[in-house]
Amino acid sequence: MRKIIITSLFLFSILCIQKSMAQQAPAVLNHIAVYVTDLSRSTAFYGGVFGFKEIPEPFKDGKHTWFSLGNAGALHLIQGAKGTQKFDKNEHLCFSVPSIETFIKNLTSKNIPFEDWAGKAGGITARVDGVKQIYFQDPDGHWLETNDMK
Repeated sequence: MRKIIITSLFLFSILCIQKSMAQQAPAVLNHIAVYVTDLSRSTAFYGGVFGFKEIPEPFKDGKHTWFSLGNAGALHLIQGAKGTQKFDKNEHLCFSVPSIETFIKNLTSKNIPFEDWAGKAGGITARVDGVKQIYFQDPDGHWLETNDMK
């Protein structure tokens, strides 16, 4: 009888632990931080290119800009990088837009060069799933991908 009680308590505790773990929400993205050399220039770039809405920044020290990314969280620009670096295209932020063609017109009007994945200037990559994508760099050389929302 004692073994049955101990076994039952053991199984009950395992079930309680599993239930508790299952109720924990998965982690969600809060923000992405990008370290920049010139906060004003980068703020104008991200706001002008993507149309992001600035949101209140909690530090109020003149070294940060926060943009809303909707349900995805926020983009946090931080002043202080010591010159531009060479970044690998594999390490990039990606934003989806309703129309890649309209987005390209916006880039072109701002004289911002873009390329396809292979590096062809003005090229558009067509993925096997039909998504169209382009790549370009922010003022500090960080790579950005933009694709359509298919």
